[in-house]
Amino acid sequence: MNHEPEPQYGDDLRHPAAGPRLSSGPSPVELAEMALVEAELDTRWPETKIEPSLTRIATLMDLLGSPQQSYPAIHVAGTNGKTSVTRMIDALLTALHRRTGRITSPHLQLATERISIDNAPITPARYVETYRELEPFIEMIDAQSAAAGGPRMSKFEVLTGMAFAAFAEAPVDVAVVETGLGGTWDATNVIDGQVAVITPIGLDHTEYLGPDLTSIAGEKAGIIKRAPESLVPRDTVAIIAQQEPEAMEVLLRRAVEMDAAVAREGSEFRVLARQIAVGGQQLELQGLGGVYDEIFLPLHGEHQARNAVLALAAVEAFFGAGADRQLDIEAVRAGFANATSPGRMERMRNAPTIFIDAAHNPAGAQALAATLTAEFDFRKLVGVVSVLADKDAAGILAALEPVLDEIVVTSNGSPRAMEVDLLADLAVQRFGDERVVTAATLPDALETAIAIAEEVGESGEMVSGAGVVVTGSVVTAGATRALFGKDPA
Repeated sequence: MNHEPEPQYGDDLRHPAAGPRLSSGPSPVELAEMALVEAELDTRWPETKIEPSLTRIATLMDLLGSPQQSYPAIHVAGTNGKTSVTRMIDALLTALHRRTGRITSPHLQLATERISIDNAPITPARYVETYRELEPFIEMIDAQSAAAGGPRMSKFEVLTGMAFAAFAEAPVDVAVVETGLGGTWDATNVIDGQVAVITPIGLDHTEYLGPDLTSIAGEKAGIIKRAPESLVPRDTVAIIAQQEPEAMEVLLRRAVEMDAAVAREGSEFRVLARQIAVGGQQLELQGLGGVYDEIFLPLHGEHQARNAVLALAAVEAFFGAGADRQLDIEAVRAGFANATSPGRMERMRNAPTIFIDAAHNPAGAQALAATLTAEFDFRKLVGVVSVLADKDAAGILAALEPVLDEIVVTSNGSPRAMEVDLLADLAVQRFGDERVVTAATLPDALETAIAIAEEVGESGEMVSGAGVVVTGSVVTAGATRALFGKDPA
């Protein structure tokens, strides 16, 4: 196993002592006030810990006058692709002239990314203001729960309450809500989504959601709910991505129990054709309302094409599109053309090309590897990998090994990050000693990987077509984004 050369910091990458480069945005005072709020929130249960109860978040909603019921919602659950699908739905609704509120998690760089209105994160000042407005109610619920022997509100419960309150105040026309963990007991499940979207389900968070696909699918299926009674009757619609048979059976059974209409990828909607294009891909999609052609999606990978058709079907279902009613094709084209998914095969720089990808489980790493193989022709590809300790690092490394020439293992700086030596041992088992390099910090790892990519070949010339991909965790992708001076999005 090799050790890193002394890094040299250039214009494209800042030393961590210099901090992230933000081109514009909030003042230092606003960021300091937000940091205080974050410190308070970090004393609560983390997002990796849940209790099977919606009592606390439901009580908060009641105290606030049920803001989550003041707008319709599209609810998104699943294991992989949730954030990309949520962002694409948001982009399509915006192109169709709807004011949107969006919840995604976890964030890449700044917690404000979790609560977006009009396709942009709320400001740190608004984040702080919303929290302070809710704080007395939160403390009241904490006291009630403690008196009954329960926990305080979790950080995710508080953030969810903040989002729903901010959406009502805006006000938004529709909320697009990504679950945090699971579905049934996820804090976001106090909404009644008239469209429930289930992305592909895999093994993740097994300590909370169950040991197999059947039990995990049962938790995710909890967002499919019977439509509440109203003056204008409507059905809940479940939009379901392709699944393993045991997961699909659970989802369909839940849909029947809740009297929900169902549309499935591969049956009612599908990707008809895709071609690799400069900066993304060109798609032809079979939606619920017909065929949508000449769709440019500025995202890489077959998995993103499938995410796109899932998002399209969700928006069609929201508007009631069907065989005799199609969405405006120009609006759909504009929505997809404006879709972004930061941290998902996102290019940071050229020469050498550096991509970041938030793959944090084996399925995500397999999708990344497939995209790198199918859509790029790197002569040499170096990976920078840091994984959180509770993730399947061996499975992630196994998926990446066939496409990486060398790997630099490091720490992304999170307290939850796997120790470098332990990750290096796993990497050596998969890659062999000669292909593994260690670096203590992410900036050092990036400089090391760039140096490896730019090494001269036997001919004495630098290898052309070299690349670097940084992956293994959402935290890893977000920290790298900050190092390259990218604003939160």
